[in-house]
Amino acid sequence: MLKTAVIIAGGEGSRLKPLTNDKPKTLVEVAGKPMLQWIIEWLKNQGITHLVIGVAYKKEKIYEFLKQNNNFGLEVDVSEHTLDGGTAEGFHLAINRFVKDEDFIAMNGDELTNLQLSNLIQRHDDLKPLITMAIAPFHCRFSVVKKGSDNKVTGFEYGPKLQDIPVSIGIYIFNSKLINLIPATGSIEDLVFTKLAKEGKIAAYMLSEKEDWISVNNAKDIQEAENKIKKWAV
Repeated sequence: MLKTAVIIAGGEGSRLKPLTNDKPKTLVEVAGKPMLQWIIEWLKNQGITHLVIGVAYKKEKIYEFLKQNNNFGLEVDVSEHTLDGGTAEGFHLAINRFVKDEDFIAMNGDELTNLQLSNLIQRHDDLKPLITMAIAPFHCRFSVVKKGSDNKVTGFEYGPKLQDIPVSIGIYIFNSKLINLIPATGSIEDLVFTKLAKEGKIAAYMLSEKEDWISVNNAKDIQEAENKIKKWAV
């Protein structure tokens, strides 16, 4: 079982303003708790004992939050990076400073999910890639128009899940060999993932029907996330 998780929680969350005027995005509350708390509790419940949290915007707020909650009974290291360095800088510094494990969870700090980590870990153990990426069907937030052969509209479907168009949910397992491939700055998705995908070094785990997720980026997402959390608790 994996014991370490790296969470990049340095974002400003400009699309969530004014909620992020005085706090980082990951401390915005969803269903009565900061997003970061939901993430930490989810990881802890699945056996994670060591957290490395990458911080930048309003970083002092995250220090205060962790102190007030006694680090949730976990071993916690905080890694500071710049706002302009991108996800590559956040992961590069956090991993090099504090991660000694061969394999570990890596994720963005605005992803909420009920994913069973054991499923992701099993895929990683089976295929032994540099990265195992959790993916899910694309959830279209628009009304999909159905059109007949005569170019007339026959109906609408709001918010369908497009099963044949998977997207990354921002949660991964990294192998330690990846560390030397992460640049000092930039987008890890563009600079690392694209290259490794062409080399066949990224495995994918598709969420099961019972697993779900949401990335919280705006006020509308908060309401949707709260609805999902209620369902996950049932």
